[in-house]
Amino acid sequence: MSIQKKRLIISLLVIVFILFLDQALKIWVKTHMLLGEDSYLHWASWNISWMRLHFVENPGMAFGFSFPGLWGKLLLSLFRVILVVILIIILVMNSDKYRLGFTIFLSVIIAGALGNLIDSAFYGLIFSESPYFQPGAVPAHFVPLGHGYAPFLMGKVVDMLYFPLCNCHLPDWIPIWGGRDFLFFRPIFNIADSAIFIGVLGLFIFKNKLEYNGKVSDNS
Repeated sequence: MSIQKKRLIISLLVIVFILFLDQALKIWVKTHMLLGEDSYLHWASWNISWMRLHFVENPGMAFGFSFPGLWGKLLLSLFRVILVVILIIILVMNSDKYRLGFTIFLSVIIAGALGNLIDSAFYGLIFSESPYFQPGAVPAHFVPLGHGYAPFLMGKVVDMLYFPLCNCHLPDWIPIWGGRDFLFFRPIFNIADSAIFIGVLGLFIFKNKLEYNGKVSDNS
């Protein structure tokens, strides 16, 4: 089997694995939690308040960034489609020209982009609207295709990973920010966002090590 076929099989496995984790968690959150609801992680006698699930829906990009208006949402969804296609083309054309790390990092980015694309493309078609957290509210549920809360490409991305590592009040003597409440880390994200960040960071940090320095071999 050629290097390219081996790399493409590895790439497919990486993408499927990340997509499974991403979509499984999103579907569970969408069908079991209400918007704004917290789910704390209670491990044994530990109450881990700095690591929790907090359900929000993001109409825009990773980590809560968005473009305004319906046209902004549509353009963003189309951009995701184009980006995924371009990344797949790059992967197929270069999988045998770089080391295995290139294939893995690029596959991780593709999986992340696909994960959020699935939300924006299909969740509006197959899910009912998620209500905000309040007494008597019921989480969203699956509906017949096309009877959901939004048209094709206009769905919202499900975010839930929240790590408020430091929620404190800054001393008055600190310049500029002194006397204010400080929260770190504020963004709420998902597994797909994490995959994109890790993949891009990996390609940037290990760029020079991912290039072949000599003859290409099956063991490289």
